[in-house]
Amino acid sequence: MSHPSTAPLKVGIIGGGFMARIHAQAARAAGADVVSVLSSRPERSARAAADLGIPHAAATLDELLARVDVVHVCSPNATHAGHARAVLEAGKHVVCEKPLAIAPEEASALAELATRAGVTATVPFIYRFHPMARQARHQAAGGGIGRLLTVRGNYLQDWMLQEDDTDWRVDPAAGGPSRAFADIGSHLVDLLEFIAGERIVRINARLGIAHPTRRGQPVDTEDAAVCLVEMEGGAIGSLMVSQVNAGRKNALSLELGGTSGSVAFDQEHPDELWLGGRAGSTTLARDAPSLVDDAARLSVVPAGHPMGYLDAFNAFVADTYATIGGGAPAGLPTFADGLRASILTAAVLDSSRSNSWVDVSAASDHRAVQHIQ
Repeated sequence: MSHPSTAPLKVGIIGGGFMARIHAQAARAAGADVVSVLSSRPERSARAAADLGIPHAAATLDELLARVDVVHVCSPNATHAGHARAVLEAGKHVVCEKPLAIAPEEASALAELATRAGVTATVPFIYRFHPMARQARHQAAGGGIGRLLTVRGNYLQDWMLQEDDTDWRVDPAAGGPSRAFADIGSHLVDLLEFIAGERIVRINARLGIAHPTRRGQPVDTEDAAVCLVEMEGGAIGSLMVSQVNAGRKNALSLELGGTSGSVAFDQEHPDELWLGGRAGSTTLARDAPSLVDDAARLSVVPAGHPMGYLDAFNAFVADTYATIGGGAPAGLPTFADGLRASILTAAVLDSSRSNSWVDVSAASDHRAVQHIQ
């Protein structure tokens, strides 16, 4: 369902924390009106409305839905599926934070419902929207590195390093059965499959917990995960995800090696791309004349003017709204991609529990996760 009106989209936000602020800013940058917000309790909704400059604090989800064209779901993980389902059933467009759901079955049902509803339903895998990530995708897909042989990726943070560091995500009832991988590993595998142009088909994972308790609360979800992966074309690789690596703040990096070259993207240095060759390596700067069209359209300021996380988030929301308006921008992550991340997260948990390789079919179906015998 498109939005043919020339009037600005009316946006509602569920949630009142850091991500709600980021979504509100990106919505406004894309020309929408953020008109209502709903948090967990009336007093929190009122506080979020004041903090975010939103004119209306909704008392109920129905009240919010009656005022808006599109809803951004920024609530705790365990509530994502219920909120997204209600939005879809109301026939509204939806942007849902990852994880789309805490189980593949829920994510599959949401992806199917979004298709039936005929609305735009997206998940903010925003690292796709760095211009140099699009350039890396071109290098990999366009034969610039040859046949893919190896992949290597990391997503490292340190905000959960200390024993007294805690967050609602530590509680599986709020955050779901996976913490570090569902939170940031989902970004890593999405970016890997997006840039590589092929999917992970097998995975072998181990999980680590840094502290058995945090402020007296037992810890059952992982602080770190390490995975061996095999890709569709036979390439092998390793992925490390951690929220307890001292000094690492948001270190998302990815390197793909092929028969004729390598390409590496580092989101903490997003204005450049490392291109490896046996005869010599180069660094490609974000400079519009040297970029493919899909990268150049996302390069919204001249070379030498740094771009970063907020620019990527703004681009994701702008492309979501363009799709609502009937456009078809390349690379927009939908609920199908949210389902894919849920499938991979379930495979990681399954592999760790069973101490075995797990087969991950390329099919977008929760039935695709099977043990390798």
